[in-house]
Amino acid sequence: MSRIANAFADGTAFIGFLTAGDPTVEKTVEYILAMEEAGCDLIEIGIPFSDPMAEGVVIQDANVRALKHDTTTDDVFEIVKEVRQKTDIPLVFLTYINPVFFYGYEEFFKKCREYGVDGIISPDLPYEEKGEIADIAAENDVDVISLIAPTSKQRIQKIASEATGFIYVVSSLGVTGMRSEIKTDLDAIISDIRDVCDLPVAVGFGINTPEQASEISKIADGVIVGSAIVKIIEEYGENAAGALKGYVSDMKNACGE
Repeated sequence: MSRIANAFADGTAFIGFLTAGDPTVEKTVEYILAMEEAGCDLIEIGIPFSDPMAEGVVIQDANVRALKHDTTTDDVFEIVKEVRQKTDIPLVFLTYINPVFFYGYEEFFKKCREYGVDGIISPDLPYEEKGEIADIAAENDVDVISLIAPTSKQRIQKIASEATGFIYVVSSLGVTGMRSEIKTDLDAIISDIRDVCDLPVAVGFGINTPEQASEISKIADGVIVGSAIVKIIEEYGENAAGALKGYVSDMKNACGE
C-alpha cells in the first residue's frame, strides 16, 4: 500500500496545505511536523511561484513572502528531506508546471523519488496535457493527482478513469480562499467519479470550519484545507505551531463526526 493510500485507510483523511518557505524553510519543517502531530493524514507542500493563478490573496501573499526569502525548489526538496528523517507521512507537492519544467522533468521527478515525495498536484496542467509528465512521474513512483472542478461535468468520468493517488474535487468556482458556504452539488460530482473509479476522493477550496469539514466528510474520503492554515501562519509567523496544532486537531476531529 502506498503512503497516499495509507492516508485514507482509517476514516476520512484530513489534508493540510502550507507554502514552503513561509515564514522560513526551518519553520516549514517544524509546521509540517506539528500538523502531523495534530492529526493531518497527508500534507500538501506548495512550491513558491510568482504567478499562482488558482490561489486567492492569502496563498498569493504566502508565495510572495517565501520568494522574498529566496526560497528555491531545491530548498523545498531539503524541507522534504528533513521531514523524512522524522516521519513517513504522505507528502504531495502543489506546484504550477513552470517551476517543474524549468527544473527539468527528469531531474525533478528523480528527486521526488529520492527524497520521498508521493504525488504532485499542478493546477495549471490540463488533463489533456498531463501526458507531458505522466510517464516520467510514474517511472519515479510519483502520483499525478487529478483535479475535478464543477466545470468538468462533461469530462469527470474520463479524468477519473485515468487518475492516480487520489482525486482532488474543487468545491467551488474561482480561486482558493475561505468561504462561508459551499453551493456546488458535490454529491453528483462524487457519484459520477465513483461510477468509474475506486480511488479516494478529497474535497478542497473554501473549506475552513469544523462544521464544513464534518459535512464534507459525510460524502468524501478526504477534506483539504489550505488558506485557513496559511492564514494562521501569516498571523503568528514564527510562533504558529501552537495555533496550527489547535486548528488542525479541531478539523481532524470534525472529519470523524
